[in-house]
Amino acid sequence: MLVHHTVVDSLVGPLTLVGEGESLLGLYFDGHLRTPRLTDLGPRTDTGFDETRRQLDEYFDGTRRTFDLPLAPRGSAFERSVWTLLTSIPYGETRTYGQLAEELGDPRAAQAVGNANGWNPISIIVPCHRVVGARGGLTGYAGGLSRKRYLLELEEPPADLDGRLF
Repeated sequence: MLVHHTVVDSLVGPLTLVGEGESLLGLYFDGHLRTPRLTDLGPRTDTGFDETRRQLDEYFDGTRRTFDLPLAPRGSAFERSVWTLLTSIPYGETRTYGQLAEELGDPRAAQAVGNANGWNPISIIVPCHRVVGARGGLTGYAGGLSRKRYLLELEEPPADLDGRLF
């Protein structure tokens, strides 16, 4: 199968989608802060990626909370284990690097988890934006902190207006 890519518009700017066959290999922001390890994105095509586009549109419309796409991120076994764990963080919730390290069985691996998180090649769909610092603050994000803030705000549950006095 040949690697190929396209560029789609989104509420956080242009996104480059990279695929091979039916699998998604990458989703990169315009101005992605970490150079993708995948150096050959293949030819650009304006066809394909229909299901990825549809699910991204639904996510940005607020009607999709999880993605159901064939993913094939390329990385070390440890990185792939972190990326798999990221997909288990529920929509609207966050985890710290330390919490993820504990879930992987090594509470001392928070920095390694952070590094793997930073190399996540499939932003948004593998929700690395849901990982925050130990005290809950925003930390680095390949798409930039303004995009991370936007994505977290997009996923915020609506305010409970039923019990308000005013």
